[in-house]
Amino acid sequence: MNHRYALYYAPPPTHPLWRAGCEWLQRDPSSPEAPPPQRAHVREPWRYGFHATLKPPMRLAEGRDEASLHDAIDRLAQRTPAFAMPALSVQWLSGFLAIRPAAEPLSRRHPLHRLADDAVAQLDAWRAPPTPEETQRRLKLRLDDEQQDLLQRYGYPHVMARWRFHMTLTDSLPHDMGLRAALQRETERHFKTALAQPLVCDAICLFVEPAPGVPFRLVQRFALAPPP
Repeated sequence: MNHRYALYYAPPPTHPLWRAGCEWLQRDPSSPEAPPPQRAHVREPWRYGFHATLKPPMRLAEGRDEASLHDAIDRLAQRTPAFAMPALSVQWLSGFLAIRPAAEPLSRRHPLHRLADDAVAQLDAWRAPPTPEETQRRLKLRLDDEQQDLLQRYGYPHVMARWRFHMTLTDSLPHDMGLRAALQRETERHFKTALAQPLVCDAICLFVEPAPGVPFRLVQRFALAPPP
C-alpha cells in the first residue's frame, strides 16, 4: 500500500481561518479534488492542504491497518482536552511564509506542544521505517546531533523539542526581496481578519496521501475531549 497518513491540526471548519486558508491555497482538502492552483508560489502547500503538522506523514508499519490507526488517534483525542490556541501571525520560516505563534518559542508545556509530542510518540508504533532513499535524502539536510537522533528515533528531525508549529502558505521562495515583500503584504491582508478571531484546538485531523505525489485529503476530524 502506497498510502501515507499524517496527523495534522486544522482550524475548525466554521472558523474564518479555515476558510481563509483554503481560499489562499485554492483547495479544500475535505472536498473533492480541485484543479491545480492558479495562484503562484503555493503548489507544495496546495498539495498538502491547509494544516500544521503534528505527526509527519508515514506509511503504516507491517501488521498495522487503517482501522487500528483510527482507534489510536481516537484514544489520543479522548485523552486530550480542547484548548485555546496561541495568538498567530504571518511570519517567515526558512524561506517560506507561514502562520506561526506570534510569541516564539512556544513552551513545551503549552497544550499545543504537548499534543504534538504525544502524537509523535503515541502513534509511532504505526509508522513504517523510512526507506533508505528517504533516510539518505534527509541526512543530506544540515542536521545537528539532536536532529539526527530524532531522525533515527522517529523518522523525522523536526519533532519533539525541535518541532515548530507552522501552517505553510507558500513554496520556498527565491531571494527576490521585491517578491518576498509583496507576498508578505498580500498574505497579511488576506489573513488579517481571520487571525484576529479567537481560535481553539478542538479536534485533530487525519490526512491521507492516496499515492505518491497525489494531494493529501482530510478524511476525518477526531474531536478532543471537553475542556476541564
